[in-house]
Amino acid sequence: MKAVVVENYDSIDGISIKEIDKPGVSPGEVRVKVGAAAVGFVDGLKVQGLYQTKDPLPFVPGTEFAGIVDAVADDVTAFKPGMPVIGMTRSGALAEYISVPSAALKNLPPQVPFEAGASFQANYLTGLYALDARASLRAGEILLVLGAAGGVGIAAVQIGKLMGARVIAAASTAEKRAFAVRFGADQTIDYTRTDWRDTLKELTGGHGPDVIFDPVGGEVALQAFRSIAWRGRHLVVGFASGTIPALAFNLPLLEGRRAARRRSRPDPEARTGDSRPPDRAIVRLAGIGQIAARGRQGRAVREFPRGVQDHAVAIGARQDDRQIRLSARC
Repeated sequence: MKAVVVENYDSIDGISIKEIDKPGVSPGEVRVKVGAAAVGFVDGLKVQGLYQTKDPLPFVPGTEFAGIVDAVADDVTAFKPGMPVIGMTRSGALAEYISVPSAALKNLPPQVPFEAGASFQANYLTGLYALDARASLRAGEILLVLGAAGGVGIAAVQIGKLMGARVIAAASTAEKRAFAVRFGADQTIDYTRTDWRDTLKELTGGHGPDVIFDPVGGEVALQAFRSIAWRGRHLVVGFASGTIPALAFNLPLLEGRRAARRRSRPDPEARTGDSRPPDRAIVRLAGIGQIAARGRQGRAVREFPRGVQDHAVAIGARQDDRQIRLSARC
């Protein structure tokens, strides 16, 4: 089978397409014929060896996928060949086939396209857990989403609207801000402007955002934290800017602000007490499911580095002339 193979920690341009053996099926495992695989910020870090953990070389990148069950181990009863599924794994999704433990898979409703399913879990379940369980976002509150045009950012915009919040989307270009508006943002801010905090103050009537969803970090995160409302909640989701900010702890002490973290990459093998969405959040899943069914998430493949697109498309030379499709998950 064809697969994207990383042989050295290097730039994306160093990725190559290789023919490798189709994975076998060990006890407890399911083999999936990949229909779509997501590409996101973490994947880019892993390829370069810059992520917090390193995959042993050589490895096949890709952590989120959707496809059709191809084969199952004798001891697996929950899945059968031909069933559409979505899954998450540490690596291996950018290939024609992948074998994973059955616990890593979930059923994919037939009306949901592969592209939507492949970019669903990391983005939308992260957004749901962060906004509901960690921030307790309430209807009528003001939600500021930094990096609102990225995969997890646009998920937060949509989930915030589902939860009844007023959503302000912050992004660096007019195109990105318009994109956020199409997906439900009420207002937008250009956080590359030096006076963007003044604009935020004006939009919120001096109140400030009640909740900040922050996958960006860096200086923008520090400025946003200084603008948050009394008893506001700042969700630390990631550091796409490349800089982890250093927060002055007198700010939350003096002004009643709270910073909360969200594990950005749930580990299916981890036994954590807070890994399951709270009961009150389950009702949100129906709305999120409708978003996925309409394919209303993710960005066009053309917005990704050219090298990633070329390699992924090359994998798609299969007998049925279909191609593995990329979904945006930034």
